[in-house]
Amino acid sequence: MDGLILVHKPLHVTSHDVVASLRKVLVQKKIGHFGTLDPMAAGLLLAAVGKATRLFPFFSKMDKTYEGRIRLGFSTDTYDAAGRSTSTETSSTPDIRIIATALHQVEGEVSQLPPPYSAKKHQGRPLYTYARRNKTVESRPFQVRVHAFYLKAYAPPYIDFGVRCSSGTYIRSLAHDLGQKLGCGAHLAELVRTEIGEFKLLDALTLEEIRMLQENGKTEKFLRPMKDLLAGFPKIILNDEGVRLVQNGHPVSQEHIPLFMADILAEPVSEKPVYRLFSPDGRLVALARPQPGPPFFAPFLVLI
Repeated sequence: MDGLILVHKPLHVTSHDVVASLRKVLVQKKIGHFGTLDPMAAGLLLAAVGKATRLFPFFSKMDKTYEGRIRLGFSTDTYDAAGRSTSTETSSTPDIRIIATALHQVEGEVSQLPPPYSAKKHQGRPLYTYARRNKTVESRPFQVRVHAFYLKAYAPPYIDFGVRCSSGTYIRSLAHDLGQKLGCGAHLAELVRTEIGEFKLLDALTLEEIRMLQENGKTEKFLRPMKDLLAGFPKIILNDEGVRLVQNGHPVSQEHIPLFMADILAEPVSEKPVYRLFSPDGRLVALARPQPGPPFFAPFLVLI
């Protein structure tokens, strides 16, 4: 069994718990996820099965979209509702126009500090190990990109917001920093991940739904096959000889591509273009990058 599963992760469950449940339901050991979602957050989690786990470098870099709620009035040590208050609570909250402007000002390239209670590492250890021992460490800021951070509703002291950002962005830190900026303190109260790249929460299934489909032999209802993944990369169909070469890690040329077109290399999809190589019977064989001349395509990830 190889492919991708869109899971609707519930609250108060870790991403690791979801993977453990899937391993039991599918009776498969090789399952992982493409991007942790905090226990205090719900929403879309991408789970990879079998050979799909090798595609982590591509899926882990996809932009994320969230909807959530920020509580104004005080900050917490975890930057969310699970933590202890670290400031005196205030009932004085800013005007809606000030909040909308402050959210908009966060958009763009952001130098972000991770929350003290996070898996980011300092000297080889997760930050939460220091925080649990009441040890303060100087963590390093890292660059993220906030494409959009906008107000959906405001009922003081709560802000309902939407955000689309680069992978690795801590929404808890955005909430905490907003509170500092507004001068009233704030923390993340609720969070739902609604999109990862082109994948949407609306298409995700609960663990119970996946279990029922698996028991009824309807795997195709929840497992997206390898051939459908990374659809944004150009597709090339090899002949049998080309498949044999790629299986052994060798590059392929024009004679191994029955429908080779001269302009197939003319417009690369990115600075480091990636092509999906398929067998005549429709199996995803490998991912490859183009070369300046024959042989034209060099596989860097063989999947059969």
